[in-house]
Amino acid sequence: MKNIAVFASGSGSNFQAIIDVIQAGELDANISILVCDKPNAYAIKRARVAGIPSFIFNPKDYTSKEDYEKDIATELKSKGVEFVVLAGYMRLIGDTLLEEYEGRIVNIHPSLLPDFPGKDAIGQALDAKVKVSGVTIHFVDKGMDTGPIIVQERVRLDQFETRESLQGKIHSIEHKLYPSTLQMLLTQGGEIYGKKARTN
Repeated sequence: MKNIAVFASGSGSNFQAIIDVIQAGELDANISILVCDKPNAYAIKRARVAGIPSFIFNPKDYTSKEDYEKDIATELKSKGVEFVVLAGYMRLIGDTLLEEYEGRIVNIHPSLLPDFPGKDAIGQALDAKVKVSGVTIHFVDKGMDTGPIIVQERVRLDQFETRESLQGKIHSIEHKLYPSTLQMLLTQGGEIYGKKARTN
């Protein structure tokens, strides 16, 4: 059973989904720590209820990304973290963590990358009036949502799709796809890094 860290900046619904499947015995992992850059994020409450330690930081308290990532890396090492899971973490990962956890950082994004990277992918999809969007799970590199894709799942948009309805569809996929993909990654390890993605 691998020790993982989950990074989140907001409500932490994917964080909760991961907690739930671990508690149900469906994911062979231990969440050693939550890393959060927003002191008021609801994800912190989720961690407290689940008995998971949190490292909460304010980037404005640091002179550089390198400085706060060094502190994060120290916390992760102290908890024996082997794998990093981004779940709504709204900051680009820098060189310090990329070098420490090369090939062992994954992210989930609410679009079919490379379409609609960055912030508000759901809004971007609605503005573009696409008929199909989806969810992508990918390894993290230096770019914004540019790392090797692991798996994607499509979702079809209705004629009168709203932000709320599309977000609901996206979340229903994310909360199943992320835990099952993590189980695959944590059992197969780095062997799949950079291999051709699977799309459903």
